[in-house]
Amino acid sequence: MSILVGRETRLLVQGITGREGEFHSRQSLEYGTRIVAGVTPGKGGRRALDGRVPVFDTVADAVAATGANASVIYVPAPGAPDAVMEAAEAGIATIVCITEGIPALDMLTAVEVARDRGATLIGPNCPGATSPGSQAKVGIIPASIHRPGGVGVVSRSGTLTYEAVQAMTDAGIGQSTCVGIGGDPIIGTTFTEILRLFHDDPETEAIVLIGEIGGAAEEEAAAFAAEHLRGTPMAAFIAGRTAPSGRRMGHAGAIISGGSGTAADKIAALEAAGIRVAGSPTELPRLLRESGYRG
Repeated sequence: MSILVGRETRLLVQGITGREGEFHSRQSLEYGTRIVAGVTPGKGGRRALDGRVPVFDTVADAVAATGANASVIYVPAPGAPDAVMEAAEAGIATIVCITEGIPALDMLTAVEVARDRGATLIGPNCPGATSPGSQAKVGIIPASIHRPGGVGVVSRSGTLTYEAVQAMTDAGIGQSTCVGIGGDPIIGTTFTEILRLFHDDPETEAIVLIGEIGGAAEEEAAAFAAEHLRGTPMAAFIAGRTAPSGRRMGHAGAIISGGSGTAADKIAALEAAGIRVAGSPTELPRLLRESGYRG
């Protein structure tokens, strides 16, 4: 079992003929992801990835012809919000926006359109999602780090996601689905929304949460976990413990402002919810087992 992406995913790639889109689409296809279409305006009628994937001018045309139900966006920042809205308006259920550098105000409109159309938007500025076991790899998460299993992973950071997943795999702990929600101030899906999906997934037996300074998303996730996930083995890691107030560290959303959003605040909230917090991503496998996970 998995969330968001899996064997039922019929993936459409927006920007499939670009350098990044083509490279990562090949990786996804090799993993076993079912890519049914690509979209590049003006290149409809061609075929991509050595003739294996048809290219359309619009998402609506691609959906009508192939029944695509998920999209991944590799469109440059100026056009990415429009790509999100086009996918949502065409009825795509799951939209993953990899693009970084999108202005926050532009994303506000795109996020609103996606929510109004009932789409789940992951990102922007995210690594995507993978459900191991050759089910589906949507985005840029390296396939080699995964092992099928029962731990759901949700993270704001791409590279920390990779480090944490590799540590779990090395320890013999597999993952159900790994989701990178993105580190921008305006994103489509929150920690809490992903935790709710993991809660409802019968084959996700434990959860790892990887957060960072800035905002209150981790505190909100801790409140949800305290109410709904008591008894579920959980472990977390918070990056940015030494970050000074008022200075952005890495992601655009990772900024401590007005004394809130500190690593200490987030760690305290998570621990109060019964979640073990690691000092390093490499400690996560041990903490999962100490919290009761036997997978």
